[in-house]
Amino acid sequence: MGPFVMTPSDPAPETVGVPATAAATPARSETGETLRFLLKLALVVLIFRSFILAPFSIPSESMLPRLLIGDYLFVSKWNYGYSRWSLPGGVPLIPGRIFGSTPTRGDVVVFRSPGPEDHDVIKRVIGLPGDTVQMRGGQLVLNGKPIPKQRIADFVLPLTPNFDDRHCDSDFRDVAAGVPVCRYRRYRETLPGGKSYAVLDQRDIPEADDTGVYTVPVGNVFLMGDNRDDSADSRFASPIGMGYIPMERIEGRALVTFFSTDGSAEWLKPWTWVSAARLDRIGEGF
Repeated sequence: MGPFVMTPSDPAPETVGVPATAAATPARSETGETLRFLLKLALVVLIFRSFILAPFSIPSESMLPRLLIGDYLFVSKWNYGYSRWSLPGGVPLIPGRIFGSTPTRGDVVVFRSPGPEDHDVIKRVIGLPGDTVQMRGGQLVLNGKPIPKQRIADFVLPLTPNFDDRHCDSDFRDVAAGVPVCRYRRYRETLPGGKSYAVLDQRDIPEADDTGVYTVPVGNVFLMGDNRDDSADSRFASPIGMGYIPMERIEGRALVTFFSTDGSAEWLKPWTWVSAARLDRIGEGF
């Protein structure tokens, strides 16, 4: 038998039975697959956060007694439509406002404040387009009619690392069951339509408690904090407050509190993550 000679028509031994396309396709790297997965995950999170639910943390005391510094809540994004402010950073990809609807008086909303140093803020909707709003002697007057304001039990808040004596004036400091607390006068307001909520009235402040009449322009809302004497809201023009808020700046409606901390947790001490949690606040709706 003569020597074996491979002719040009014979397939190479290592490719016998293997399709030519498979032999030519480079194997995907594990790093590339991981990057693609992370990009897809980031896109899903971005869409979910922009159009369905977004987290929000409370940095100030302007919405006491309902919201405490250190509360974390979910904001539903679909209630009032979508605008550029629905997207992280206010990226101008949505012109104007789409699928828009008007909030209801009493809704607690998160919005992007006007001005060069805009940031997310949370307040309560008091006036709708065409409404007149005024404060007389600390009482809210809506469309010429005083809103019922009923005195209820004082609001008592323990002093904690994220609400210490810097947040509580000496006039309101007290001790309850041996614990330093801040004590405020609390009232219940009931809006037309039956929406009821608690507000704080710390002291008599003429510029906050006795105002002129505000007429809410078309396409805007009038917002106020529940802590009436410690809230820079629509009662005050910029830079002290924020004036009327265009509806396209509303990002969503406060839905439910999912976590709360008193600020005493330390990253290097995991057990403090539990001791600092205010578990009784979790699950509170609006």
